[in-house]
Amino acid sequence: MSGSVLVVGSTNMDLIVRAGRLPVPGETVLGGEFVQARGGKGANQAVAAARSGAQVAILTAIGRDAFGRESLNGFTQEGIDTSSVQRRDLPTGVALITVNQEGENCIVVAPGANGSLDAATVEAAYPSAKPDVCVCQLETPLEGVQAALEHASRAGSLTILNPAPAKKPDPALLLKVDCLTPNESETETLTGIRPDSIDLATKAGAILREQGVGTAIITMGAKGAVLVDSQGVCHQPSPEVETIDTTAAGDTFTGSLAARVAQGDNLREALRYACCSGALAVTRMGAQPSIPCAAAVSSLEREFCRLDD
Repeated sequence: MSGSVLVVGSTNMDLIVRAGRLPVPGETVLGGEFVQARGGKGANQAVAAARSGAQVAILTAIGRDAFGRESLNGFTQEGIDTSSVQRRDLPTGVALITVNQEGENCIVVAPGANGSLDAATVEAAYPSAKPDVCVCQLETPLEGVQAALEHASRAGSLTILNPAPAKKPDPALLLKVDCLTPNESETETLTGIRPDSIDLATKAGAILREQGVGTAIITMGAKGAVLVDSQGVCHQPSPEVETIDTTAAGDTFTGSLAARVAQGDNLREALRYACCSGALAVTRMGAQPSIPCAAAVSSLEREFCRLDD
C-alpha cells in the first residue's frame, strides 16, 4: 500500500523561453521555443510524489483565473487530493523562465495567490488525516511554512523542507525539519560554504545538522547528492544524462524522495531513486512535463546499478 504525502506550497504557471544564452541586465536576447507548463515548487513536488506512487494531497493557493483552473485540473489528472486547495480573487502565480543551450535557467516569479498562504490559512486548511510525510518549500510566506512544519511535527509526520528559493529562515524553523534538501546555491546561503566537492558538501551538511536539521541532503546536479545524518555521510552519484532543462530537477528529487519514504524506505534507501528521478527530469523541457513516472525511474535505477557493479 502506498504511503501518504502532504505538500504545502506554491502553484505557478511557467512561461518558458529557450535561448542561446541567458541575457545580462539591460540586454534583449532573441529566443526560440516557447513552452507554457504547470509549475510552482509545491505543485511540482506534489506531482513528483504522485508519479512515484504515493497518495498525495496538496495545500496551496490559486487564483480563480484560467491558470488556476488549468492547475486544478492538472492536480485532478494526477490523482492528487485537492480538498485543501484555496481559491483566491488574486492571479495564480506565474514564473518567467529562460533556459540556455546548456540547460541552465534564470527564473523570476510573480507569487500572486501564493502570497496568501499565511499561518492562519495553513492551520485552517491543514488536513485532519495525518500524512506520513509533509513537504514544504520557501516559495510561500515563511509564517505559513512554519505553521505547516509545526503541525506536521506535532502529528508525528516526517518533515522535509526544500529551502528554495534560497533564503535564511528563522532558526526555529529548522528545528522542525527532519530532512533538508538544498542545492548548491541554497547550501551556500544557509552555511556560507559552496559545496563544489564531496568534502565541502559534507562540511556544509554538518553545519546544517548543528543548526537543528535531522538529515541534510545536498543536491549537486551531475555530481549526485550527499547525505549527512547521525550515522555519518553517504554520497550517491547521479546517472549520466543529456541535460536539456534543469527546471524542476530539484523539485522532482524532493517529491520522489518523499514518496519513497512514505512508502517505507528510510532516507538513505530512498536516495538513489531520488537521484535517478532528478536526473531524468533534466532530459525534457518544462517543469511538470519533465517529471518521470515510477516505472521510468526504476528502469534507470536498475540500469545505473548494473553499470555501477
